[in-house]
Amino acid sequence: MLERLKKIVRKMTDTHSTLKPEGEQGIRALGHREYVGGMWEEIGRLQFEFLVQHGLKPSHCLLDIACGSLRGGRYLIPYLQVGNYLGIDRERRLIELGIEQELGQAICEEKKPEFVVSDRFEFGKLSRKPQFSIAQSLFTHLNASDISLCVKNLRHFVEPNHVLFATFFEGVSSSDRGTSHSHAAFRYSRDEMARMGEQAGWKATYIGDWRHPRNQVMMQYEAR
Repeated sequence: MLERLKKIVRKMTDTHSTLKPEGEQGIRALGHREYVGGMWEEIGRLQFEFLVQHGLKPSHCLLDIACGSLRGGRYLIPYLQVGNYLGIDRERRLIELGIEQELGQAICEEKKPEFVVSDRFEFGKLSRKPQFSIAQSLFTHLNASDISLCVKNLRHFVEPNHVLFATFFEGVSSSDRGTSHSHAAFRYSRDEMARMGEQAGWKATYIGDWRHPRNQVMMQYEAR
């Protein structure tokens, strides 16, 4: 039994040690598109179409949580009215590269998106309260503690009836690593995802399949 446990621990350690680097080192090594998962055109367009189908209008204010290098933002910013796109991410360099190489300075100056750099979900630093938010491929890289922090901080910031859409990998969480990592995959049951939201003051609704190419499923949270 002891040898079996050692093998399991060794396997987990080996798997975690092969993770790609985070931060500026990882961005330099992978590039700003691959760092956030690649599939640039497909997933970027998918986010935009999903939000529009679920009620996002140009007059709405949207918060893109973990906006990264603007895989979705480059569609959403031109669509929304001036100042209606809010983005938050832990990596300043990703946002800079997204503006420089994907969105373009001209559209940025015209549409005036607002960005906050934070690794603790400091939504209070934003100047506006959005009606919608999306966390696409964020909870797939977070442990339960960090997911709970995100939904708790967001609920404190937004008004009732705000709608958050969040993707996750559906599965068994007991085999997840302990700490969040930008390139590690975390899995949760739909009940776990609902419970984390409900404990923070959200009404959770499981949407499920939304045609994501890597089979991430969608949960909707409505602020109570």
